[in-house]
This record gives sequence, structure tokens and C-alpha cells, in this order.
Amino acid sequence: MPTTESADNDQLFVLTAVLLTPAQFPSVLGDDYPEVCAGLGLEPYAEGYGLVLGQDGDGARWTVATEDVSLVACAIAAWDCGMEYDLSPGEHSIVAALPGWPLALAVSAPGVPQPHDPEPRDGEPAPLAPPDASEWGPAQRRLGADEIALQWAAWREQVDDDVTFVDPGEQPHKGVRRVLDEARGYVAEPPPPGRVRSSFAAGDARTLRVDGPGWSMVARTDDIAFVLLDEEPGEVHPVGRGPELPGLLSSLDELAARPV
Repeated sequence: MPTTESADNDQLFVLTAVLLTPAQFPSVLGDDYPEVCAGLGLEPYAEGYGLVLGQDGDGARWTVATEDVSLVACAIAAWDCGMEYDLSPGEHSIVAALPGWPLALAVSAPGVPQPHDPEPRDGEPAPLAPPDASEWGPAQRRLGADEIALQWAAWREQVDDDVTFVDPGEQPHKGVRRVLDEARGYVAEPPPPGRVRSSFAAGDARTLRVDGPGWSMVARTDDIAFVLLDEEPGEVHPVGRGPELPGLLSSLDELAARPV
């Protein structure tokens, strides 16, 4: 199993790693990059971080934040392809060793005690813990948007091509209209990094992920959008192209953070 060294030189058995950059971060942790960094006690540097989650020799959960984003990205790519990769950030690149895990993991390191939070030490922050996504709220809403982005084709098949909530003369859902107005405001005044993210999609299209206070939107630049609202548990609102959406999506894509 890959290992690295935490700040106190205890061996860390690496279980997984994630990127924390303006373009890529665990959506469940926040609506934008600075919010996620604040929750972890990290400065929102533009270059971002890699987060390495593992256990020490006593089985305690630790999250190591490293500035070596490229190393973590290479490890994730290798693991996704089923290849081995020894993720061992250099000591000089480690920014923090944080107790606990910010994400729920169903795996553990062999040969060490079961995962548990380390004993608190003077001056250390409280152990990290995953957001409560058991009930509808911001965390579950963002996870729902993640699922739509991953399963776009399945969700798109459920929507008629002529669906619209934005044509002139229509009476759109008030919550959806608010989302579109706030998203349009991002074009006039760019939001915090990570509120608008753009990733690859089929053909020349892009998948857009846009978040705001109490809402998430997933869209394809050549197609429709889906909106989720905190105030409407489990509801997914399709937004047809109409005359407004194409231009809005194009403008959002221009200001979006993109993976390197």
C-alpha cells in the first residue's frame, strides 16, 4: 500500500486522495473553493492542494494537505486506470496534517486498528468529519447535482426537448427564475472561485456546474440545464434552452474554472 509521512513523522497508510483546486474539489464540502478551504482551515491559494486521506500506525484518521497538486493528480489518474502508484508527497510540500477525514470512506488500511479519530492534542483543530448528507440540505443537494452531471444521458432522456421555463411570456418557477437571475449576476460580477466550473462533455460541448446560496445548476453548453433547490427536497427542475439559456451558458463557460 502507498505510504507517506505526516507532519509528526508518523507513517501514513494512504487510502485515497482528492484534488482541492478552484476547478476540482469535493462538491459535498461547499459551494465554492474558498468555502471548502475555510472548512479545512486552509488558505484558498489559486494553485490549490492535494488531499491525501489515510491512517497512521494506530489506525487514526488523518488528512494530509500537500501543495504538490501534480503528484496527487498523477496518483488519482493511475488508480483510476487500475495501476499502482506510490503517493508520497515530499515533506517540504506538506502544508498541514489534519486529524480526521472530511469525506466518508468505506475502506481501511490492513494490519492496523479500525479507523478512529486521533486523541486530541493541545492546539490542534477538532477532527474533520464528513458533512451530514443523510437529509436534504446543501450537502445532499450538491451530491444530487454531482449525480446528474455523472449520469447526464439518463437524466436527459426523462425530459422532452420542448421543456422551457425561460421563454418570454412564460410564468417560470420562482425558484428557477431566481437561480437564473443569480447566475446571470455572476457574468456581471464574477463569484468566488469554484462557483462556476467547466469540464469536458461529448463533442465540443462543456458540462457546467454552477452553485450558489441554496441552489445548484448542472448544464451542457449545447443543451438544457437542471436546477436543484435547498427549499425543495429531492426536486429536480429542467430548464429548456429557450432564447435566454444558450447565451447565459456561453457566458458562464467563459468565466468558469477549468481543470488543467
